[in-house]
Amino acid sequence: MAFWTFWRRKAEAASPSAPVEDGLLVFAHTSEVIRAEAVLQEAGITVAVMGPPPEIQSGCDLVIRFPLMRQLEILRLLEERGLAPLEAVPVRGPLLKPVDLFQVTDFGRYLMVRAANMKLTVDKETREIVNVSGGGCPDVPYLAARLVGRRLDEAPRPRELGHTLCGYALELAFTKLKRRCSW
Repeated sequence: MAFWTFWRRKAEAASPSAPVEDGLLVFAHTSEVIRAEAVLQEAGITVAVMGPPPEIQSGCDLVIRFPLMRQLEILRLLEERGLAPLEAVPVRGPLLKPVDLFQVTDFGRYLMVRAANMKLTVDKETREIVNVSGGGCPDVPYLAARLVGRRLDEAPRPRELGHTLCGYALELAFTKLKRRCSW
C-alpha cells in the first residue's frame, strides 16, 4: 500500500497536469533579490529566497519563491518599484524545484547554520556566537569581529552591519539560529 502511495505522489509531482502552486522570480543581481524580498514582505506577501534550480541558466545565485496565484499583483508591485525580474517561472516538476539555502549541523554543544555561502556557529549552552565564516565579501572580517563573542540576543543584526551578499546571507543564518535557539 505504501508503495502505491509513494508511486502516486511521484507521478503527480512529475505530471504536467499537476497543480502548480509556486513560481520563481529570477533577477540579474542579488541586490535586486534583496530589495524585491523586502518590497514583497512589506506588502504582506509570503515569499522565500532560495537557490535557483540548475535548469534556470539566467540570473544571479538567488531566486524568490512566490505564490503563483499572486503573480500579476507581484509583478505589478515590483515594476512600480523598478524591480521587474528577468522572468517569472512556474515551478513545474521536481527538476525545477529551488534549492534550500539552509543547512543546519548539530555538533553537540555547537549548532551551525549555513545560509548560502555564510556559516554562523553558536554555543547552544551560552548562546554565544563562536564563529562566522564563509563568503568572499570584503565585509566578512568586520562582521565576524562584531558578532563573535556576543550572545545571540545581544548581537547586532548582520543586515545592520553589512550590505553585501555575505551580509545578507549571514542575516538569514542569524535569523534561523535565533529561531532554533529560542528555547
